[in-house]
Amino acid sequence: MRNILVLFSIFLSFAVSSQNVEKTILLKDKETNLPIEDATILILKTKQNLLSNSEGKVSFVLKGTSNIEITHTSYTAITIRSTSLKEMETIIYLNNNVNGLDEIILTKRHPQKILSSLIENSKKKLTVPARLKVYSREFFKLNGEYSYYNDGLINFQIYDRVQKANSNILVEQNRSIGLLDNVNTSDLLGYNLNDIMENYYNFKYLNPLLESVAKKEFDFLIKVYSKNKEYNIITAYPNENSKRLSDDFSIIYDPKEKLIIEVSSVISPNELAKTKEKTAIGSKNIYKSLFKTIYKIDNANYYLVSSKEEIGFEKIEKSGTKNIEVRNYFLTTNFSTKNYSFKDSEVFKDKTLYNKKNVVLSDYWNVSGLTATDEEQQIINFIDSRD
Repeated sequence: MRNILVLFSIFLSFAVSSQNVEKTILLKDKETNLPIEDATILILKTKQNLLSNSEGKVSFVLKGTSNIEITHTSYTAITIRSTSLKEMETIIYLNNNVNGLDEIILTKRHPQKILSSLIENSKKKLTVPARLKVYSREFFKLNGEYSYYNDGLINFQIYDRVQKANSNILVEQNRSIGLLDNVNTSDLLGYNLNDIMENYYNFKYLNPLLESVAKKEFDFLIKVYSKNKEYNIITAYPNENSKRLSDDFSIIYDPKEKLIIEVSSVISPNELAKTKEKTAIGSKNIYKSLFKTIYKIDNANYYLVSSKEEIGFEKIEKSGTKNIEVRNYFLTTNFSTKNYSFKDSEVFKDKTLYNKKNVVLSDYWNVSGLTATDEEQQIINFIDSRD
């Protein structure tokens, strides 16, 4: 009997481990063979969201069998069965939706007015109240070297959409780790978690385009999105009338639902070239800035899926110039309309995870849905090796 129990225990352990297998999908463009970044992958069984990195990679732990939905604004959506992933790494080719058209849409209303209407409708349609389980990851560089790392698993309970997207925040797990000796924490820049949902759920990053002066300083254009005829795109580029450092904006939206699907902005080299360098102590000279958010329409629900922000600047100090770069990722791994229970003392009220004591209960970063690039994985491996 004892031998039978031992054998049964071994068999059960094997069966459980075989159902929890890490898989990697490598997404590529069928025509160009190039990797596809920022594709959203949904494990339908668990409702977990994943996001492909700049190398087109998505890694996840597969628990049982499930359909897997792969979507991207520029590619034909597909659904595959998890049982088709026979290898540890599977290459999947997506068909580009490029239709060869660059059709400009002529409207009686100024594109700024149309954008304003899109923002207002999108704000109203965002599902609230809602619970977002979010994985956050941040890399900080000082003078060209990775000097600080932060990540965390966070719950946002969003309970209001009027004027301000109010939310309660519970941090499940987190870690903030210096990678170099004597890092000055006053230099660190991280997500301000207290107002981040207000920014994303009120589309505050588009505010520069809604100012009255924007009609003169930006060239607006509305087109059929050439990579997907189901969407339209509004572009706004600063022109010669612009007197400030401004981003190039792109807003992809669903013209039928009148909902924003994707927002991206970047400061172009032309804008940087015309900017006069600052020399005063305490000033900052930006040399790189980009931003991108993705929103998802899922049946009756509409919510934030991911964001990515990156900034690089030189900070002028008495002791010299510091070169600072920050790269932030934000991924909603699970969305729910159910509330969660908590004590007021458990609510996170600080600004960033840098200020919170490390709480690590599991390897949460391995099931985050956000696959690190090879360079980023070296940083994460270095952290793991020190534990």
